[in-house]
This record gives sequence, C-alpha cells and structure tokens, in this order.
Amino acid sequence: MSVSQESASSDAPQPRSQDSSPPPGLSSATSTVSPDLPPTHKAASSSSSSSSGRWSRDYDVCVCHSEEDLAAAQELVAYLEGSSVGLRCFLQLRDAAPGGAIVSELCRALDSSHCRVLLITPGFLRDPWCRYQMLQALSQAPGAEGRTIPLLAGLARAAYPAELRFMYFVDGQGPERGFRQVKEAVLRYLQTLR
Repeated sequence: MSVSQESASSDAPQPRSQDSSPPPGLSSATSTVSPDLPPTHKAASSSSSSSSGRWSRDYDVCVCHSEEDLAAAQELVAYLEGSSVGLRCFLQLRDAAPGGAIVSELCRALDSSHCRVLLITPGFLRDPWCRYQMLQALSQAPGAEGRTIPLLAGLARAAYPAELRFMYFVDGQGPERGFRQVKEAVLRYLQTLR
C-alpha cells in the first residue's frame, strides 16, 4: 500500500435533482448532463452499496485538477464511474451548468459531493485556480476525516502542499496510479453514511 503521511447545502438551484433517492432505474445524474455520460451513471442507483446517506448528495466525488491534467482527471473519473459500485463523479468541464459562474459552480460541486479528490501534480501547484479549489475544499470540510483525498502524482514528497500536511495522501506512483486507493478511500467514507 503506497499511502504516505505528510500530514452547508446551497439554496441555489442545483444542476441535478435534489431528491434524496432517485426513482428506480434512474439516477439523479440524468436531468441536465450531457449525453456523453457513461452508462454507469444510469445504473448507479441500483447498486447494492447505495443507501439513503449516499443519496443525500448528488455526487460521491468531486475531482479537482489543473487544466493541463484534464486527461488524467478523466481517466480517474472513468475508473471510478466504471467500477462495480458506479461512483457518481463531478468533473467540472463535463458537469458544471452551462453559463454558471465558475466559482459558484465549484462551490456547488463541493457542497453536492461527499468526497473531494485533489489531483496534485506540478500543474496543480503552478495554477492559482487549483490553489483556490484546494483551499475551498478544505474550508468546506476542515475536520471531515476522509472527505478530502489528496492524490499526489508526478511530484516528490517534498512538494506536497503545506496546507495538506495534516492529511495522508495517496501516492500516484505505480501501475494503478493510486486510482484503486482513491476508490477504496471514497467507499470507506460512504460506509460511514449508513
């Protein structure tokens, strides 16, 4: 295992349904999302791991990443959504409401997600928008153990952001790039919602 130590709901309209549990055969992801969504979104509500706690938010995971890391973020999301559990992921370019203010959409996505994955790469550290995403994620759930999951990729341990040094990170080195550990961390958190 390659984990290392370095230690409020919005009243604005949401891009997806606010129902606590989607009707059978439909997930809350079907209302305003592009037709490019993988079929796992539609089948997620029938998953054996679903519970009323899980369905209290629109997404299981919000993936925060730099623009230059979009391909890696898309691979992570495809892995999470393609798993047998069918995790519901927010990816900003795919899921943000068209015409929505970027900062408002980020805050809405963080509020609507159980967990946040910070894809920390050299591009993430160079991008002021990513720093904002990281700080916003931390401010919305500062003591929520397991909700913020840093995934360190392509960086030395010494480059790990000081703001996150109180958290364990997933090491993105190796053939799985840490994707399995991210999925397991999300599932562990979702288990606490039962």
